[in-house]
Amino acid sequence: MKDKESFIHVLTDQVEAQGVKISDLESSLEEHQHKLNSTEEMLQQELLSRTSLESQKLNLMGEVSYLKLKLVDMEEKQFHGVERQHKAEVKLQELRLLKEKVDYLEDQKSHLPPLLLCLDCTSSAQIPLLTAVFLNSVQSLRNVNDAQVLNIMYSMSMKSITVLSSRIRRTQSGGLQGEDLEPNQFRRGGLRATAGPRLTRTPESGSTVRDMNTPFSQWTREQVCGWLEDYGLGQYVNLTRQWVDNGQTLLSARPQDFEKEMGINHPLHRKKLQLALRGFSTKALEKSSELDHIWVTRWLDDIGLPQYKDQFHEGRVDGRMLQYLTVNDLLFLKVTSQLHHLSIKCAIHVLHVNKFNPHCLRRRPGEERNPSPSEVIQWSNHRVMEWLRAVDLAEYAPNLRGSGVHGGLIILELRFSSETLAMLLNIPPQKTLLRRHLATAFTALVGMQASLEKREYANATGHAPLTTAAKVRPKKLGFTHFSHLRKRRPDDLADYICPIDSGGLSAMNGVSHRPYAGVRGLSPILDREPERREQVGPKS
Repeated sequence: MKDKESFIHVLTDQVEAQGVKISDLESSLEEHQHKLNSTEEMLQQELLSRTSLESQKLNLMGEVSYLKLKLVDMEEKQFHGVERQHKAEVKLQELRLLKEKVDYLEDQKSHLPPLLLCLDCTSSAQIPLLTAVFLNSVQSLRNVNDAQVLNIMYSMSMKSITVLSSRIRRTQSGGLQGEDLEPNQFRRGGLRATAGPRLTRTPESGSTVRDMNTPFSQWTREQVCGWLEDYGLGQYVNLTRQWVDNGQTLLSARPQDFEKEMGINHPLHRKKLQLALRGFSTKALEKSSELDHIWVTRWLDDIGLPQYKDQFHEGRVDGRMLQYLTVNDLLFLKVTSQLHHLSIKCAIHVLHVNKFNPHCLRRRPGEERNPSPSEVIQWSNHRVMEWLRAVDLAEYAPNLRGSGVHGGLIILELRFSSETLAMLLNIPPQKTLLRRHLATAFTALVGMQASLEKREYANATGHAPLTTAAKVRPKKLGFTHFSHLRKRRPDDLADYICPIDSGGLSAMNGVSHRPYAGVRGLSPILDREPERREQVGPKS
């Protein structure tokens, strides 16, 4: 009995000891759990701080790129300004020489005998004699040749020359009138006192100030050249000044004349000039014409394609050229990716819908909690990256830099799905939970109707998913197409990367498109039929 009690006592002591150890372990576990939570909070704060710094870095890189382009543009303008200043200095030197010559001639004229002072009281019979005496007197001066004689005669007062010339003409013709005409009285067949001033150059005739109310056809040569410099085509001013008489010269020119006479070999520069001249001819008010090529480089940043800024800047692509961009234009600008073509196409459509408002794209998060598709369509590439950070995918957000992903592409392109986004974010396929999380957030972003349309399109026959390797190839022309090339209109909608609908064609971008109503309402002009995408194909 005693052994049993002692055994129970030993077991009780052991249980108590184990209980103490368990309580110690529990307290230690709580302490470690607290430390783990604290570490996770610090890690989350570090991630948020890092993503914020990355966002600031991207913004600063965009600003630096913009400032570099602005600097290049200002250097070009400074170069042309220095050239014009040099020409002005040459002209000023010529004017100084002319002034010295005039002063010399005035000094020579002061030594002439005062023969002309009594011309008004001289009879007609005495005029030939006085003229001969006057010429002999002038030629008797030292260092005065025949050319100087003529200059001295020209520098004499207008009234005296007019009186002298009229009397000589009447004496030679034998038609002397009984009374003298007044100096400023007009006589048909005689000399006009206003002939000299009408041939001189007025201060306004050489001014480069352009009155926009004046038709372009009436602009002077200097006004046209000044406009070319402001329009970003200043490198062609020298040849233009030798060829152009006025604005009508450009309006009447053929496309091949721009290359021959002005030396415009760059096809996009010719297109830029032709579009501007067409705007002058039709007097159509296009909002897109207010966006210059510097703005377009920033727009490329907004839609996530900064890698093409140099090509677009070299091509002087402005807002009006965006409106009339063709597939071949993009290929010439070295944009060969199918995904990037679609990105630019959707972005131009967003500009159409917003009447080419330069501030229509949203770069920063607003107060919206559940944005509608009509709001998402205006998201820039930076705004999409902010959305990724908000749905706990901050570490993948920087991968969208240079991808061309923006709100317009996400909403308008039916082939753009959560799988496409996961591919561009470089999320590994084996991370199924992460991809499922992205798919859920993507569906909530685009809405149920858009998700349904994207799913229906993905299940359709002939569907080709978007990939980063797919390239755009130029449309091949068969033998039968060449007979139609000359008949094709310059504004043929089939050639534009983003054609506007027939209702908006007449009014250009001054008329808004149909209101938003799901994806189909958001993109009324996008070509989505697989059988009609004959210009787009996989990389061979």
